[in-house]
Amino acid sequence: MITRITSTPSANQLIDELISEHGELMFHQSGGCCDGSAPMCYNKGEFYLGQADVEIGLVRNTAFYMSAEQFAYWEHTHITLDAIKGTGGQFSLERPTGMRFIIRSRLYTDDEWEYLKDHPVKSCG
Repeated sequence: MITRITSTPSANQLIDELISEHGELMFHQSGGCCDGSAPMCYNKGEFYLGQADVEIGLVRNTAFYMSAEQFAYWEHTHITLDAIKGTGGQFSLERPTGMRFIIRSRLYTDDEWEYLKDHPVKSCG
């Protein structure tokens, strides 16, 4: 199955820990500002999504969003959510764990892109 986002075992473990502690989660790819461009993890519904946001997929049954404007730059890349040692974003739930979420990306193959052109992301508006 061709997806826009996947997650590593390290990210999965951290997500599972955060779900155990906080309940349902959501991710939003920050576009800069305070925490740079980083995946931010929130309790589900704590980050207000707007008409300018899109859902790019699920990781561990958790929705991952970004702004439509930012997605325009990323739409040709597959995103992998990973977790490494470090300090997470100031408002992100993983901050006190000693781990942080990051994204890695690669360009889609021609076959993947052909498939995805017919399967657009979900608008939040």
